[in-house]
Amino acid sequence: MRSSLTPREIVGELDRYIVGQTKAKRAVAIALRNRWRRQQVTGDLKEDITPKNIILIGPTGVGKTEIARRLAKLAGSPFVKVEASKFTEVGYVGRDVESMVRDLVEAAISLVRDEELIRVRERAIEAAEDRLAELLKNGSGSRGFGLSSANSTAPRLSEGDRDKFRAQLRAGTLDDEIVEVEVQDSNLTFVRNFSGQGLEEMGVNLQDLFKGFPGQSRTRKRKAPVPEALKLLEAEESAKLIDQDRVNRDALKRAENDGIIFLDEIDKIANREGKGGGPDVSREGVQRDLLPIVEGSTVTTKYGPVKTDHVLFIAAGAFHVSKPSDLIPELQGRFPIRVELEALTGDDLVRILKEPKNSLLKQYTALLSVEGVTLTVTDDAILELARLAQLVNERSQNIGARRLHTILERLLEDVSFAAGDGGSKTITIDVPFVRERLAGLVKDEDLSRYIL
Repeated sequence: MRSSLTPREIVGELDRYIVGQTKAKRAVAIALRNRWRRQQVTGDLKEDITPKNIILIGPTGVGKTEIARRLAKLAGSPFVKVEASKFTEVGYVGRDVESMVRDLVEAAISLVRDEELIRVRERAIEAAEDRLAELLKNGSGSRGFGLSSANSTAPRLSEGDRDKFRAQLRAGTLDDEIVEVEVQDSNLTFVRNFSGQGLEEMGVNLQDLFKGFPGQSRTRKRKAPVPEALKLLEAEESAKLIDQDRVNRDALKRAENDGIIFLDEIDKIANREGKGGGPDVSREGVQRDLLPIVEGSTVTTKYGPVKTDHVLFIAAGAFHVSKPSDLIPELQGRFPIRVELEALTGDDLVRILKEPKNSLLKQYTALLSVEGVTLTVTDDAILELARLAQLVNERSQNIGARRLHTILERLLEDVSFAAGDGGSKTITIDVPFVRERLAGLVKDEDLSRYIL
């Protein structure tokens, strides 16, 4: 975790990607900083300090999911987003709530493994280059390297020859060479077909179980160009340098202490006005199944048991039909911090188009520049785009900032289609251009109800 970031700095980082919603940003920033503060506490009290879970309330497209995702990326924490409506009560067909903890562990494994790959990358590349040099020297290449010899017992390359090979490799003079390499071939396709949800709860990994069986782990020869062969060998050498058991142990600790689970659509499992039965039969059951996970329990995974006591849960929902008080009281108590996100205004949409580091206009400009098209958007055109997006949101379903995706796709449809014809050109998007392309979208209210 990046302990150097204060809540004010965290909010500043979130401001680079998300417009407005200061209350929500402050709440998650404090929650993140409190996790670091807890780790600095000594004594038995440290285990008793649990995270204060957050519930974000607001309409779609205002930034609920993006705030949680950016927070996890900023902290380097394992993060998983799940939809509460996909879970079912134990005894019904569907995913059980413990699967989200297993998903969190998988995310932690991937995160820690990627960090380890970066750490050993230089050593892996060096070892891969040595193996590739030996293969080319011994005649595995189409021409060989240096003094070609088909004898596998030929003496190893000298340091001088290795340096010469690396110079040629990095200069690209060997890119046309074809080399034969041995790669791992695990014939476990039939195992994957049977390793579904049924064995998740048992913490069993069938692929690991069958790995030691005769014929299930072998190598096969493959011919590939030198650059591709180098990547294959690098991946193999990296796997050798990584202690997978240590990765698993570190990942479990990371998931337990730094993990963030984002529970989206939590309003969909609320009993609307206390009604039950019918298709909503398992709504309250899912809530009760969530209770021990959110409060703190031990979940069995194939990598070992995971305690959820210090996992941060961020729930979100629009609550158009239901309301937070429709959740069972016990679950409400597990989310002590509630933040209401504000609906986006026209000014917010203008800022969304201009300010974020990854704004949609910057994305489209970068995409079209690949085809030699320079896209220029005037400030007045941005104001008009925001006005039209706000107007369509008011006349049809309000989907917040997601409306801008539809507006820009319709606006640039002809430009994107013709950009592949070749030739460099500059296109200026101004107010007349915007009104001409989007006139039909705004005028026909009935049609606008059927599109995003």
